Amino acid sequence: MFILVAILLVAMFFMSSRTRKQQRAAAEFRNNLTVGTKVMTASGMIGTVVDVDESADQVTIESVPGSQTTWLRAAISKKVEEPVADDEDTDITADESDVTAKSETGSTISPDATDVPDDLSSLDTAQREYRDQQRRDADADGK
Repeated sequence: MFILVAILLVAMFFMSSRTRKQQRAAAEFRNNLTVGTKVMTASGMIGTVVDVDESADQVTIESVPGSQTTWLRAAISKKVEEPVADDEDTDITADESDVTAKSETGSTISPDATDVPDDLSSLDTAQREYRDQQRRDADADGK
């Protein structure tokens, strides 16, 4: 019993220390906000910081040009990173154009591909037809 309680206390300590670290990191991020940083609020609004009022603990965010809103610093949840265009995206486009140039339809399916049904309803029918054909073949061989 004592061992179980000790394990529980240790687990609670580690969980709370991890939470404290996350809270410290978030507070440090909010305290170091600078003009021009793209951020997201806790409610999901994304915008660029245009003013930081240290005395009132407020941040002014511009979501679209000319539309500025003032938020408490605590409402800022995270920094938003702009997606970077990968060179791989352009390679994919080039590959698709090669496929289209090689065939009129742009399909990558070979003409001798097996037709697979979209649903399972036709599988019962196909199995039944296969068994019937086997019986007919067996009857023809036996006569």
